[in-house]
Amino acid sequence: MEPPTPLTHRGIWHADSSEEMLACGREIARELGPSAVVLLQGEMGAGKTTLAKGIVEGLGAGRADDVSSPTFTLMHEYSGRARVIHLDLYRLETEAQALAIGVEEWLDEARQATAAEPCLLLVEWGERFPALWPAGHTEIRISVEGDRRRILLRRPSTESPDFGFQAEGAQP
Repeated sequence: MEPPTPLTHRGIWHADSSEEMLACGREIARELGPSAVVLLQGEMGAGKTTLAKGIVEGLGAGRADDVSSPTFTLMHEYSGRARVIHLDLYRLETEAQALAIGVEEWLDEARQATAAEPCLLLVEWGERFPALWPAGHTEIRISVEGDRRRILLRRPSTESPDFGFQAEGAQP
């Protein structure tokens, strides 16, 4: 098992409504490079899919209204100016099941993305299978504080051994 990746704080947002969650997602999309693996973390109902809607829209991969939870289908794909592969691993029980649905292939696609052909792998409930993700992944943690959502974006520090996962030319 790999040692934990050093992460640095990159930003905190707060949202008091679904509209604000969408806006946070659009803003976070600007922080992500053309190639990224992003784990969306938070309790059931925290707003992971709503945030994903904003990220997809912010990347130009689709409209927020077209994004839905892949809980039962496990994967949805959106394409436009960028490509987003949106996974929900909640219903899976083992790492072997995650591999069987194609996680390795989607990771390869994200690794091979370029500024001209960006690809983001956006994963809900990915923290259930930590060994699957590259050391250079990004984490977005959503916590519920009353009616308010706190969104914390954490990216690998430049000292991370796998920081080179970012596509060439991408800004960390």
